[in-house]
Amino acid sequence: MYYDYWGLTKPPFDNVPDPSMYVDCHITMENAIADTRFSIEEGDESIAVIVGNVGLGKTLSIRMVIDSLEKGKYKIALITNLGLTFLQLLREIIGQLTGKLCEGKRKADLLENFNRLLIETINEGKKVLVFIDEANVISQKDLESIRLLTNMQDDSRNLFTIVLAGQLELAKRLENPKFANLFQRIGTYCKLDKIESKDLMIKYVNSRLLLANCTRKIFCDDAYENIWRHSEGGIPRLINKMCKLSLKAGETNELDEINAEVVDQIGRRFQKVTFSAPPKRMPRKRVKKVTKKVVKKEDIQLPVMGNMAVKEKNSEIVLAKEKDERLFAGLRQKVSEVGEELPEVNGFRDVEECFNIQIGESKVNITIPRNVLSEAISFTEEKQINLAGAIATKTLKENPNLTASFFIDPVCVWGEIRDFIMNKIVEMN
Repeated sequence: MYYDYWGLTKPPFDNVPDPSMYVDCHITMENAIADTRFSIEEGDESIAVIVGNVGLGKTLSIRMVIDSLEKGKYKIALITNLGLTFLQLLREIIGQLTGKLCEGKRKADLLENFNRLLIETINEGKKVLVFIDEANVISQKDLESIRLLTNMQDDSRNLFTIVLAGQLELAKRLENPKFANLFQRIGTYCKLDKIESKDLMIKYVNSRLLLANCTRKIFCDDAYENIWRHSEGGIPRLINKMCKLSLKAGETNELDEINAEVVDQIGRRFQKVTFSAPPKRMPRKRVKKVTKKVVKKEDIQLPVMGNMAVKEKNSEIVLAKEKDERLFAGLRQKVSEVGEELPEVNGFRDVEECFNIQIGESKVNITIPRNVLSEAISFTEEKQINLAGAIATKTLKENPNLTASFFIDPVCVWGEIRDFIMNKIVEMN
């Protein structure tokens, strides 16, 4: 192994949330750990929040808090899979706290079971803690349901504490005036940032080497400048990557030390080749207002030489179609990246059910095929999720205004509609 070559007893720079490799030179992480522990142990808060950009140590912060708590005083649930509806999330929490598979389906029954579990835990002299990582994936509706959970308290104390950790999208939602009721219940609100200076980064690198039982100098003094630069100014995940790959390159080339050139060669491998510089936006041309005109099918001229030479009066139709196809191609790609394949949507006719849902500023009608809700009760959970995803995609196609803004992520909108459909299926049980 590469770390054996350098005389180390274990990998010093693996990007895993290992509390044994924690180094106290990341100031905002230290503050987040301390504040979150206070909210649990002394503050008796119902909600604690940790937010930060990718790669800054949110997951490690959670693990450090859990690892530092006094054993035997808490029952803990740690949720890392957020591709769940609120009811699925509640079942997972109950299952982890009891150590038994929770098969309840009705919301009222699950809430009753959870409340009973809280009271039993308090009577045992313990407290329930729920940690939710990647909480930025939670839909707005499910965030509201989580807020309502915090109403479960007695006259003198909160019956449990929930810790939410997520990317900056979570912060934007929580700080939205619509969620003022939830934001006011947050006891500690911690924001992670990069390692604050190059000197602290050097301490971080050398401390991790010492934790792996390093007995000699490995990185030359000039190497640290390039580690700092290629880690975008102190992102822990990128520091780990630069150091780990540099050690591997040193082993491969039988080097005695890692200098600036080695680190720079590693860093250049990850230089972005797309979106490095946004294209200059052309000034918008003023267009004359024209009267709507019905375009006959035979008038449409297909593009010549790729996308060149489109008949002028049909260009808007062609471009609109291409935009629609690009939007949903991008949507499918994003959904596949989070581990769920989006099914094709075909043949939804003979509508019988119609529901209304509020998405941002828009009210949307969601139509369901005849008998699909009643039939879906007998489906497996995976098939139910696929069905809900298909209906969500169909709804997006029928309501292009939902994703018209450049700043709206179609995956979030799609997920919110999918969760709404899943809840309707569950309510039929």
